[in-house]
Amino acid sequence: MNKIQLLAVSIIPLVFAITLHEAAHGWMANRLGDSTAKMLGRLSLNPIRHIDPVGTILVPMVMFALSGFIFGWAKPVPVNTRNLQHPRRDMAAVAVAGPAANLLMALIWAVIWKLAYLLPGSLASMAVPLALMGQVGVFFNLILMILNILPIPPLDGSRILAWLLPPRMAMMLDQMEGYGTFVIIALLFLGLWQYIIHPATTFFTGLIIQIFGLH
Repeated sequence: MNKIQLLAVSIIPLVFAITLHEAAHGWMANRLGDSTAKMLGRLSLNPIRHIDPVGTILVPMVMFALSGFIFGWAKPVPVNTRNLQHPRRDMAAVAVAGPAANLLMALIWAVIWKLAYLLPGSLASMAVPLALMGQVGVFFNLILMILNILPIPPLDGSRILAWLLPPRMAMMLDQMEGYGTFVIIALLFLGLWQYIIHPATTFFTGLIIQIFGLH
């Protein structure tokens, strides 16, 4: 599969993985009492509502051109903690919603991948790109899930960890958010992808392949 074909089958899984991740945060926040995201139209499944010019367009294009791999992010969903009854606990629940949405989407793409295998040979022209799209959807959503549960600000895992920590330590963790992106980049250079994200993604992908009989 050449780069153009890879791009063609990756666009839909990429866009929905990152936009539904953010929409899930907004949906959970709304359920817990904060309607900020809802008022801003961020509960929509329309990707345009969630597109970040850098994270959704520029970064994926540059990464694809340089490495053939596509990665990106959407605009973060705003959450007003003052509207939450139990701010620490509720923020953890809002954080969990994003990776949970990616896991659900990975399973949905696995079903699509399986259905592609079940199509008759006469529909190979449809089955092949559908299967490839399913593979990309599974892998990319698992990457986002695993990356986001890491307890590094501003990733979702840091919100979950903040709930588990004593308030003072949680505050210290939150104060690291301004440096979190640089920490993540540094960790990627030090082997975060090679030693943690990729092995974990490969493990869960293999598990899904076994469950759905996608050998």
